[in-house]
Amino acid sequence: MDMASQAAGIGALADDTRRSLYEYVVAQPGPVGREQVGTALDLPAHKVSFHLDRLVEEGLLDVEFRRLTGRTGPGAGRPSKLYRRAAREFAVSLPARHYEVVGDILAAAVARARGGASVDESLEESAREEGLGVGRAAGPLDASTAGGEQLDVLSGALTTQGYQARVEDDAIVLANCPFDSLARRHTELVCGLNQHFVQGMADGLGCAATARLEPAPDRCCVTVRQDAR
Repeated sequence: MDMASQAAGIGALADDTRRSLYEYVVAQPGPVGREQVGTALDLPAHKVSFHLDRLVEEGLLDVEFRRLTGRTGPGAGRPSKLYRRAAREFAVSLPARHYEVVGDILAAAVARARGGASVDESLEESAREEGLGVGRAAGPLDASTAGGEQLDVLSGALTTQGYQARVEDDAIVLANCPFDSLARRHTELVCGLNQHFVQGMADGLGCAATARLEPAPDRCCVTVRQDAR
């Protein structure tokens, strides 16, 4: 989900009335109709409908239609429009952070280690496989793509993952670390995962480049360098 969509969804809750409606709906054990919401919050029906439908448009709520009486057939009446929490998740951070990626990597590594692999091997392979999946989804590159063009494509893919990548000569510099606070507290572990994740992305894309640990102030510890030809 792009940042504009995420920001619009969260921004919809800046309105006090809309936020109250959202908080009421998601706190209920099941889907609720606008009449129930209006009664609970002492709001007119037209205002409730407007704001609930806006929350649906932004992806914060889902809708279903159901007869509340349980009756069916002729004379049962029209189904009611009911609102419930949407399954979609929203999270915006500036600069971009993706701590859930580290969580997925660590969970996969634990599963590998339980199967008998060493912890270090499990961490490296899990990070690379996570990156491979992202790289393959963005690629693969055409076999005729030149080295410099490969770096441009990989740079774009890395930027979608929050790295704020830019190409400098024969290397990609990552201006942002998506795992920043974890990397500050667990530098060796997280920087190693970062390196293997980025390498996995390059391999998944089919980019002839190597991710290296080259720490420097105010940027990610990983630099991606084009392989010699």
